[in-house]
Amino acid sequence: MSAPKSKAAGLILAADLSPKTEKEIRFQAEKSGTPVVTGDFIMDDAKDAVGKRTGIFLVLDAGLYGSITKHITDKN
Repeated sequence: MSAPKSKAAGLILAADLSPKTEKEIRFQAEKSGTPVVTGDFIMDDAKDAVGKRTGIFLVLDAGLYGSITKHITDKN
């Protein structure tokens, strides 16, 4: 797999993401220096908001990531 052309501003995880998936995502994010927060929403909430059930959001824009995460208190 080749390296992405743009650096991610950060990752936002759903509260009900499986522990195994969260562990792997946090491990990979730490290796690349990408911040990760866990939101107070569940995957079904994500489906209602974006139309697809998902537990991982990759945000590329630093300003958007900052705006979103200022409303999230990471529990990890």
